[in-house]
Amino acid sequence: MDTWFVKQRKELLRIIEKFAKEDGTHDTQVPGLRLIRASQSAEPVYSVYEPSLCVVAQGSKVVMLGQEMYQYDPNSFITASVHLPITGQVMEASRETPYLSVQILFDMNQVLGVIQAAGDSIRAGNETCRSLKVSRIDDTLLDAVLRFVKLIETPQDIPVLAPYIMQEIIYRVLQKENNASLKQIAVIGSHAQRIAGVVEKLNRDFAQTLRVDELAAEARMSISSLYDYFKEVTGMSPIQFQKQIRLQEARRLLFSGSIDAAEAAYQVGYESPSHFSREYSRMFGQPPVRDVRRLRNTLIEEKVSGG
Repeated sequence: MDTWFVKQRKELLRIIEKFAKEDGTHDTQVPGLRLIRASQSAEPVYSVYEPSLCVVAQGSKVVMLGQEMYQYDPNSFITASVHLPITGQVMEASRETPYLSVQILFDMNQVLGVIQAAGDSIRAGNETCRSLKVSRIDDTLLDAVLRFVKLIETPQDIPVLAPYIMQEIIYRVLQKENNASLKQIAVIGSHAQRIAGVVEKLNRDFAQTLRVDELAAEARMSISSLYDYFKEVTGMSPIQFQKQIRLQEARRLLFSGSIDAAEAAYQVGYESPSHFSREYSRMFGQPPVRDVRRLRNTLIEEKVSGG
């Protein structure tokens, strides 16, 4: 491996270790930048990926989208172009060599701005593809990411330099021929851009009854086209997507301890608590009360052991 590349990765590692001393996700003063640390490989974590770029400095992680698996490590990066319900699991981590990564959040206006500024050097087609993509990282992208992360150490530079380095990062990702996932969402009127609107609506109104004919009308598509393009972008059907969002939100509500299982079911849109319990068990492996009790016990054990 190139000596310069190894040096850049070690520098990225140093900064993450310096500013993320405890396990978890840490926001920073740099807009859109988060640092992530995990000192042990753990059970799968269910969450919603925001449009972002994730780069690993140490360790590896697996993300499940529907039935598809994506693994990334220090030699690769992952991009998500819409909000996606995923299952993530850190695969390589220990107290001595923790999993360390950065997440850089962006919005489609930033992506569209870069495409317009780039002109003919970046061609945005109307193709439709999966909105989660793992690609091999190269020197130019790693260099831009490192400079973005290093702004943590010089906060006075953030207002001036952060927007320009963010543009460069997006530009480097867009330059990759095999990474059309960002381009497709930014193309006004494209199938993927219309599906992104449907995804946004499902994330926002997950507790409401799903009416596919209304979604199709809003997306200016037939019902069959909506299903086909939605699955192409997200890896699942609209119903499966809504179900994952609902169950993840119910789990969050239950873990907060403020409501019981029946109330959580109603709040996320289920009319039948028994139906909710069956689908919850199918997704998380145990009924709601038992699952939340196990999660809390695991958290207590990690705190006691210093994890």
